[in-house]
Amino acid sequence: MIELPDRTEPRVGLQSRGNRHHLGSTRSQNDFRSRSPSSALSIPSSTTSFSGSDKRSVLRPFPMSHGTTTLGFIFQGGVIAAADTRASAGGLVACPAVHKITPLHSHLVVTSSGSGADCMLWERILAREIRLYQLRHKRRLSIRGTAKLLSFMLQSTRITQTGSTDYGPKLIYVCSDGARLQGDVFSVGSGSPYAYGVLDRDLKWNLSVPEAVSLAREAVFRATHRDAYSGNNVDLFHITAQGWHQRKREDLKEEYYRKIEEIRHTNESG
Repeated sequence: MIELPDRTEPRVGLQSRGNRHHLGSTRSQNDFRSRSPSSALSIPSSTTSFSGSDKRSVLRPFPMSHGTTTLGFIFQGGVIAAADTRASAGGLVACPAVHKITPLHSHLVVTSSGSGADCMLWERILAREIRLYQLRHKRRLSIRGTAKLLSFMLQSTRITQTGSTDYGPKLIYVCSDGARLQGDVFSVGSGSPYAYGVLDRDLKWNLSVPEAVSLAREAVFRATHRDAYSGNNVDLFHITAQGWHQRKREDLKEEYYRKIEEIRHTNESG
């Protein structure tokens, strides 16, 4: 759920929880703030030049533009998260089999989009802080509390202490500037416009689990077919009150040929 300026695009975090948990009191939030990475961890600036009289600069060998397709949506059967597996650096396919969906615990997964190193760093920090919170307070941090924690990590602002309950599945998007949005469907990355075209057409609350899985696969497939920075495979997670379940990774090239074959059969029968 991170977007770092000039290096990382947004990502989406998903969680479905069976039990009800509270964020904790004002005191516990203050204690947690005192141990946050803003005071314990120093993250170097992402700029490539030095200010002041020092005019040195670090030049990249080629533009590190990148793209991806990740999505998540809520339906009556829980939450679906899906993503492609291509890591790109400009016109180079750096890796065809990366993992853009990362479980943080049994009921929480995040999808990442942008600079892989930055996303991995913040995922590890977030997983550590969630575990520390659970050890200190004997309960898991709620999805809203997790999103708020990440938001505070990414910006230097005061904390507003709140208490809330966390009922049912939640889907929250967090930007690098600390902004966070809660919704029922999100797609981020360079392939998101194509994925939204499929989701906006077919997404309904009363989808069955097979229909929701098929819709997520179709959205990622259509995005990777049109977006050069997305492709290779599709990873898909289904999150319910019992925890997350990962489907077997599927090759999108095989999906493409299946679609071509379906179109051919339709034209012949017509």
